[in-house]
Amino acid sequence: MRALILGIILVTANQLKAQNYQLSDFFVYDATLAQKVDSVFNEMNDTSRVGQMIIPAAGRLGKSQEHLNNLIVKNYIGGILLLNGTKEGFTTMVNDFNSLNEQYGGLPMLYSADAEPSLIGYKIKNCTPVKKAHLMVDREEVKKFAASICNDLKDIGINYNYAPVVDMSPNEVISFRAFGNDPDTAQVWSKVFIDETQSHGIVATAKHFPGHGYVVGDTHKKLVYIDGEMREVHNYIPLIEGGVLSIMVAHIAIKNNEKYNTNDMPSSVSKNIVTDLLKNKMNFKGLVVTDAMNMGGVASIPNCELKAAQAGCDLILMPVNEEQALFDILGAVNSDAQFKQQVYASVKKIIRLKFCLGLM
Repeated sequence: MRALILGIILVTANQLKAQNYQLSDFFVYDATLAQKVDSVFNEMNDTSRVGQMIIPAAGRLGKSQEHLNNLIVKNYIGGILLLNGTKEGFTTMVNDFNSLNEQYGGLPMLYSADAEPSLIGYKIKNCTPVKKAHLMVDREEVKKFAASICNDLKDIGINYNYAPVVDMSPNEVISFRAFGNDPDTAQVWSKVFIDETQSHGIVATAKHFPGHGYVVGDTHKKLVYIDGEMREVHNYIPLIEGGVLSIMVAHIAIKNNEKYNTNDMPSSVSKNIVTDLLKNKMNFKGLVVTDAMNMGGVASIPNCELKAAQAGCDLILMPVNEEQALFDILGAVNSDAQFKQQVYASVKKIIRLKFCLGLM
């Protein structure tokens, strides 16, 4: 009898150890998963914890492989955006990064891409051709092309997609990247894209919160404004309720809005937008990622990466200087107990996501 009991205990322990999680588990409370996350978190120091929040870019428009290798060796980053290259080149790059990361004991990487239907052919050459978002005619096409994109991303090793674009189409930068100019279509088709993407084990990202469609100008070049009502915020409500795992916050300022003015600062560094609106009022519990921090709408702000983290962003995308960003955040963690707990919560979400992606 004693041997039988010991055998049952051993089998149960092994089952717990080997349990596989899926993306659908991310928002569901699970005591074992929480315990695993805490266990990993507790083995890390604060430098490697903050490093989980930092996502630089590789590829033609990113940093060199040598530069990124140096960050991996130091355990200073939590993932890499693959930005402008070929499917074959990125596949080799991911394999190389993984080998180095494993050698130096880093947590598995989040590999991301701007694999929107309208951009994937430009961002990652030699992928299967898909229709641009503005040319799709029904939700079945959206589902079919989302699945096609996922198949290419999985071939490369990418597990996180900065898509779909939830914005309306009037803005000249968004334009053909959007599903059109009808809010109902934007919401429904975005949800179809998200559901299909996440069913393939890839994180989907609704962007660009709080809405880029009706602004004038390009956040790549300068700070732009929503003047008055945020007309596109409502597009995110059914997506949050439907389980989207990631939302990207844009470098867009809000003015002439009594409740949500950002005082001439981009939304990405505004606690009023990221925490008060998106996290608290809209009850988003997933990962908040900034738009690229080297863009003209934010890069000139001193300590912008720290400000984005203080605003409530979980992932800091493409800092101009990754080490500076990390140590700015780390310095604030060491001097501000409340901010430290906020950062710890972000890092635990990132670790949890890595478990739910099957990486851990």
